[in-house]
Amino acid sequence: MSPAEIEKIVEIGGKVGIEKLKLTGGEPLLRDDICEVIRRASNYMKEISMTTNGALLDHCASGLKDAGLRRVNISLDVLDAEKYEIITGRDCLQQAINGVEAAIANDLTPVKLNMVVMKGVNDHEVEEMIHFAGEKGTILQLIELETDGGCKSAELYEKYHYDFASIERELKRDAIKVEERELHKRRKYFIENGSNITEVEVVKPMHNTTFCENCTRIRVTSDGKLKPCLLRNDNLVDIVGPIRSGASDEELTEIFEKAILLREPFWR
Repeated sequence: MSPAEIEKIVEIGGKVGIEKLKLTGGEPLLRDDICEVIRRASNYMKEISMTTNGALLDHCASGLKDAGLRRVNISLDVLDAEKYEIITGRDCLQQAINGVEAAIANDLTPVKLNMVVMKGVNDHEVEEMIHFAGEKGTILQLIELETDGGCKSAELYEKYHYDFASIERELKRDAIKVEERELHKRRKYFIENGSNITEVEVVKPMHNTTFCENCTRIRVTSDGKLKPCLLRNDNLVDIVGPIRSGASDEELTEIFEKAILLREPFWR
């Protein structure tokens, strides 16, 4: 999609009540026009954030901030360079860490580190990541491994899915304070690390009826389809096609409303 097409989708989203936009991927920083996308979108949104692997962030954080980006989530599953390359397929851990530091330096805050916890891969490195997040002054999000239910995905889920019960017991034991976010009822644990206090948020979407019930998001796929649910692909609604065909704002609003009406909890 072109920046102008993305802008039109964001504009219509604003008309139906959407106030926040998060740019995700894939990797959004691979677009050489990402700053233009953000500038255009900022005319219609109260907040624009981004999820990135951080590897390219060191070179463009300042420009992203100037364009209107407010904050970033950076995917960082492990601090060991060899494991990082195994997980991501890229030898760029240091670039990702440089990206974390660049985000902080350019006030793209609060910076959140996304750690997908995987059994036998990085589940024993949570404590190290908590210390790292505390030293950098970032928030750590521990994210449950997800699956879309496909055969291969289900096999990987069975092999690597980690039960968060033990992690939460340890966090509760060590926390000086526990809070619960209204959205999704996600718990935040505040862990003291010497002179630092690390905020650790636990994100458990799988088999979680509360997570689904309180979801307010609607997504847009890279090829311009509205996606009412992260875990489903059988209710997508095309919007970029009508934009390219010259549909009016009223018609595009109806398309958005159709997609919203298709929303329903995946986990019941």
